[in-house]
Amino acid sequence: MNATYQHAVVLGLGASGVAAARLLRAEGTAVTVMERVASPAVEASRGELASLGIQVMVGEGGLPPDSFDVCVVSPGVPVTSPWPLEAQARGLPLLAELELGWSRRGPATKVVAVTGSNGKSNAVKWMTEALAEAGYAVALGGNYGPPVCRVVHEQRDLDWLVLEVSSFQLETTRTFHADLGILLNLVPNHLDRHGDLETYRAAKARLFAHLHPGDVALVHEDCSAWLPPPPPGIAWRTFGRSAACDYRYQMGRVEHGAQVLADLSGSYFGNEVLGVNAAGVLGALDEGGLNVEAAVRVAQVFRPLPHRMETVAEARGIRFINDSKATTLAALSAAVRMCGGKVRLIAGGLLKEKDLTAAKEVLAQHAAGVYLIGKASEPMASAWSAVTQCVKCDTLAAAAETAWREAQPGETILLSPGCASFDQFRNFEERGERFRQAARALTGET
Repeated sequence: MNATYQHAVVLGLGASGVAAARLLRAEGTAVTVMERVASPAVEASRGELASLGIQVMVGEGGLPPDSFDVCVVSPGVPVTSPWPLEAQARGLPLLAELELGWSRRGPATKVVAVTGSNGKSNAVKWMTEALAEAGYAVALGGNYGPPVCRVVHEQRDLDWLVLEVSSFQLETTRTFHADLGILLNLVPNHLDRHGDLETYRAAKARLFAHLHPGDVALVHEDCSAWLPPPPPGIAWRTFGRSAACDYRYQMGRVEHGAQVLADLSGSYFGNEVLGVNAAGVLGALDEGGLNVEAAVRVAQVFRPLPHRMETVAEARGIRFINDSKATTLAALSAAVRMCGGKVRLIAGGLLKEKDLTAAKEVLAQHAAGVYLIGKASEPMASAWSAVTQCVKCDTLAAAAETAWREAQPGETILLSPGCASFDQFRNFEERGERFRQAARALTGET
């Protein structure tokens, strides 16, 4: 039976905090929401929640002295920040918004949860569309899509709930588990929040911390070495490229033992980078006794999410690809490999990593030039100029124009920054939209 609460405090007034507060209030819980920074969006949410009888407090003070029995934590609030630490000191259990919503799913609803450093959003989009194609009642939520609390509040009679889960969301989970859990990959990311790689890994590993007999875990072969061994009764499967994997990607096909499970040639996932992720997704469907053929049909017409290897313009035999979501060097390198042929790369912004040498090999092989923007221009030029032409352009518009002027037919102009966007843009979406506008202006497209 799900726990019920008399009085809850919710930390954070973003989409997740609002969804958690509304769900709890609908259950009869008295709710207080805390937010540190005032903004027009916060004021709008404050008014909306106040009309439901929810108290909203904005400012830097401590938690109110009320007698709370749970503290719901939005993913944007680090567990090391003052409010969660104060809650723990007062003996309040921390509860992730993800877990609160998951605990309120319908009794017949099964859950797919996908985590990893790269490729999560398109993986869950594909999984959701594949389950819908197979005739299931399915909804998508979590880190991509609406918050889980909102999904379960609005849709109770689901066959499947497909969740993208981030390390931020997993930090405060206590019982959360999925019928099908997938760890796509892991490379250093969000170390500004987690502090070090081990803490980041530990957060991701929480996806498998509370598995029940009958649950299935799909794990990238490179992650197996640092994950704790699974408990008895758990179907623990690996995927990747080696022959030792339970599900492996080779030359456009996903294989399971001697069986060709699926042929993805010509689809968005039919390449050496996304093919491995596809092996994890199709492996999960196969282990769950679900319709792999429906997933292959969807893959052939799949449209990726905006700002993730999105073709935004093409002229003179030159493609413009928007991969603004790529904020790590691993994602940058993967994007360059996916393009095929020579690439004019636009990179830069706020670096999240110190070692830039990991990208040198792929740039030496594939880059016709690198056009650098933002604060990372100088260190990137210093690291990569020995293997490819590096041009410091300062702005995104100047980088796109210079790359277009120098590009040859058959080449790709790729925005894959390998950095956060906040030195020049509000977010990666604004950065990608600016690139889309520049590409269409240069090619004359509308």
